[in-house]
Amino acid sequence: MSEREIDVHPASFRDPSGFIFFTEGKMYRQVNKIYREHYDMLMNSGLYATLTGKELLVAHSETDVPGANSETSYKVLAPEIIPFISYPYEWCFGMLKEAALLTLRIAREALAHDMVLKDASPYNVQWKHNRMVFIDTLSFEKYIPGTPWVAYRQFCECFLAPLLLMHHRKVSLHEWQLAYPAGIPLAIAKKFLPWKSRLSILTYLHIHLHGKIASKHAIEKDRKAVLPKEKLHRLIKSLDLLVSSLKMDNRSTTWGSYYNEAALREDYLEQKKKIIEGWLNKLPDCKTGIDLGANDGSFSALLASKGIATVAVDGDPAAIADLYAKTRSGVSAPVVPLIINLADPSPARGVNNRECAAFLERANNRDIGLCLALVHHLRISHHMSFEQMTQLFKTLCKNLIIEFVPLQDEKVQEMLALRKESFEDYTQENFEAALGKHFSILEKQVVAGTGRILYLLTRESSATDPK
Repeated sequence: MSEREIDVHPASFRDPSGFIFFTEGKMYRQVNKIYREHYDMLMNSGLYATLTGKELLVAHSETDVPGANSETSYKVLAPEIIPFISYPYEWCFGMLKEAALLTLRIAREALAHDMVLKDASPYNVQWKHNRMVFIDTLSFEKYIPGTPWVAYRQFCECFLAPLLLMHHRKVSLHEWQLAYPAGIPLAIAKKFLPWKSRLSILTYLHIHLHGKIASKHAIEKDRKAVLPKEKLHRLIKSLDLLVSSLKMDNRSTTWGSYYNEAALREDYLEQKKKIIEGWLNKLPDCKTGIDLGANDGSFSALLASKGIATVAVDGDPAAIADLYAKTRSGVSAPVVPLIINLADPSPARGVNNRECAAFLERANNRDIGLCLALVHHLRISHHMSFEQMTQLFKTLCKNLIIEFVPLQDEKVQEMLALRKESFEDYTQENFEAALGKHFSILEKQVVAGTGRILYLLTRESSATDPK
């Protein structure tokens, strides 16, 4: 019998406790022998049952599958699968806050079972079925009395610093999180927080004083802190109180109220929904979808209501924040709301650019894509050609429902009023010609009274495996 092909996940190399690997089309987590004592305590202490019972931690089953490295393997687990992987630099404020509170809740539960959470990274959290869930089963270690929380500084830099900055400055910092994947250093957070932040005793303790002490760490590295369990509980509770108090107003942007305005134009939205729903009913085999320029998520919810696992993306943090609030309130069907600038989507990053996959790699080849009232933004605001857009669309989806907003549309005219260029190439003929290079037009229909055109497209067979 030939040897198994084993593919170790390129991001799973930092923790000596174990790693993720793939074989025969399935994903597994190897638990290394070095982690044996901690794993057994996780499973026997009741912590695992508590966390999975409350749906705070992904569940797993132990298997008899051989480990990727038989010399180091203790157990091989088959973990619950997350449908779509996202990263903190694609989340809105509310998603990062929820992930922070989840991390603190898990840290408290761990202490209650005489274990400690050794990692406090947002990369250990994922979005699943409209809520955050912890995914790193190997982040728990046996608690040693008197030891401080080893993940304290990591929590403050990865969660608290960006949340506080967004709270005080009222601006999304998702791009900062891409620039600082290991967290915003305390020294930088201190400089950018307003002076009044020092008036909050908790902010002063966890950021300003913490940062001052951390800067002296190299000089005082031989001093070992002793932190009784009771004080550790209070530390985590104080972080929870601070994070819970933070908020960020979802300030409207130029296009943030687009659908509210559009709804006033006769029955534009209702017509559009009726056409799109009819087309979706003709595509019964769609299991995965993506809504490009999702705005308030109205059409993302339509996809999800058809049982389509939907990723909703928009470059406007306020729009994604609103959509996130809808998902958490139960108003929206399950979707993955992400801040993505389609003219500059999240790149691959990490060691050899393989730790975190690019957005286009994670989102490619969805069964159905929606691109509504977006083409004119990509063309006029971002100078993307129709050909460049088509390349993007063919990478992301097999079938596409797209809207063309003509040059004379009032929204397009508003945008052109701020530009020197004439955009004479912005025509329906050029648009259809570009689409035709990779898609076939199955149907098209004008939304009555608007001049806007909806297209139902399917990708040509020669483009079935986009790269």
